[in-house]
Amino acid sequence: MAGNSAVPILIPFEPEEFWSQIRLIIREEVERNKKAQPQELGILETPGLNEKPLFKIEEVCSLFKVTKPTIYDWIKHGKLKRVKIRSRVYFLGSDIRQLMQA
Repeated sequence: MAGNSAVPILIPFEPEEFWSQIRLIIREEVERNKKAQPQELGILETPGLNEKPLFKIEEVCSLFKVTKPTIYDWIKHGKLKRVKIRSRVYFLGSDIRQLMQA
């Protein structure tokens, strides 16, 4: 293949037809995904995971229907542990589920 920089494609299509079919498939998938109704996820659900690993303080407040000062009081009295990641505060999903069962 001296001088010919074309790479052979080992499929039963000419390269132009192959790429045309690929574009068509992608278009169809994009349209199908647009039409699909996005399902409403609950606060305990995270796409791709069985359990939500971390919660923000606003999510904990919403889940327990309490205010931030209440959450801070729970932390102070050992009812809930916080996890700091850089400058942000999170709560472990396992701790939240355990508190919900209590």
